[in-house]
Amino acid sequence: MILWGAAGAVTLGFLVALEIAARRFGVPGPITNQTRELVFAPKSGGLLYAAMALTMVVLTWRQRFVAIGAAIGIDVAFLVVRWAFDVEVTDGHPFGNGALWVIVGCAVVAVTRRTGPERVLLLKGVGLGLLLMAGRKTGDTWLLITSKTRPEVLDQYVATADHALGDPSWLVGRLVTATGPVGFNFLDTVYGQLAVAAVVAALYQLRNVAVERRFPRHHLVRTFLVIGLLGPAFYMIYPVVGPLFAYGTGTEHWAAISLWAPEAPPTEAWAVADLWPRTPPPLGAPHPMPFDGITPRNCMPSLHTAWATAIFVHTRRGPRVLRFAGTFWLIATLAATLGFGYHYGADLLAGVVFTLTIEAALRTFDRNGDPSGIKLVAYGATVFTALLVSYRWLPLEMAEHRWVAGPLLVLVTASVVYGYVRTTARWEPKAVPAQRTTPQVELI
Repeated sequence: MILWGAAGAVTLGFLVALEIAARRFGVPGPITNQTRELVFAPKSGGLLYAAMALTMVVLTWRQRFVAIGAAIGIDVAFLVVRWAFDVEVTDGHPFGNGALWVIVGCAVVAVTRRTGPERVLLLKGVGLGLLLMAGRKTGDTWLLITSKTRPEVLDQYVATADHALGDPSWLVGRLVTATGPVGFNFLDTVYGQLAVAAVVAALYQLRNVAVERRFPRHHLVRTFLVIGLLGPAFYMIYPVVGPLFAYGTGTEHWAAISLWAPEAPPTEAWAVADLWPRTPPPLGAPHPMPFDGITPRNCMPSLHTAWATAIFVHTRRGPRVLRFAGTFWLIATLAATLGFGYHYGADLLAGVVFTLTIEAALRTFDRNGDPSGIKLVAYGATVFTALLVSYRWLPLEMAEHRWVAGPLLVLVTASVVYGYVRTTARWEPKAVPAQRTTPQVELI
């Protein structure tokens, strides 16, 4: 209860601070944007229903059917009212309000009709759903803040360091372009539905909550929330916009990235040159470069890679279909982040190390500070810091000695993966082989 109360207080304070910061830039903050979706068309109806699904893990099957029916009924009512008053939905989805009303209704029921452990359990379910929605809204606001407060970006440093990895964004970008609309739309769907994939994996992990009346000690939602809480802080420390914008026009995918300014002007005037994905940038001494006040500085580390890695890790103990889905989502997300020009290869390595370090820290906390876990967390944090420092201070040396630096970057990342697998394998319960009993023969 103390941990959940502290987490709620910190989250509320963070949301209020972001609301105030957003107002200073003349746009509504996360609290306003979420509240208005009680009435107006939501940005993502699928996300709201995914949040409702997380809340329903604490409900019985009868209560789940009632909640789903209520959500659909409310959405139908909203559609009828919009149709009657000729309200056209141009910015958002025509459904999703019902899911948000059901989550709010569960919170009201928990406070007014439940007591003791039942109230706590229902409020935890409501908290999971609200945190998923709040994560999306705070992310939008935080990206705006990065674009307004970081006038210079460090793309030239990361692009130079990426020479050591063979410029993977340019390579995969040409491959995705060659697949045409089919390949692009397929990867775009996978990339945009990462939260829904996470909810599917989380629902499997939380499938027994309603029966056992308690949450498991460690599950995917915790990792997702910690990644979303800590990751954006590095956007302020290491602002990077990505090859699509720094080395291209940035107009092709703009509407999918910028939620607050879909009519933003092209960024080609701010780019080094229109090179992506045809021609890798020439090798030269990097320096900070000024950039527009609209494009998010959301590349280092790649949080899409971080979240996809978390899904992959948490699906390893599921059924075969879920394991295949986790593997597919990780590979497709890596292809999309590179092929769409949203990230450099260096961002992806940092995202993998970042996730495994957080995952190790959470699991170590559950084991009361296991020494092997503490060592792994310290090692992962050291490698992550070393990656960011090398990208910033040694990019030219890495590019000039790519046959040494490239394998070394991959090797240190693989060492964190190996350390995580080896350490967590010791924590898994060992199967005890059944003892064979010899039949006793009664002598007569």
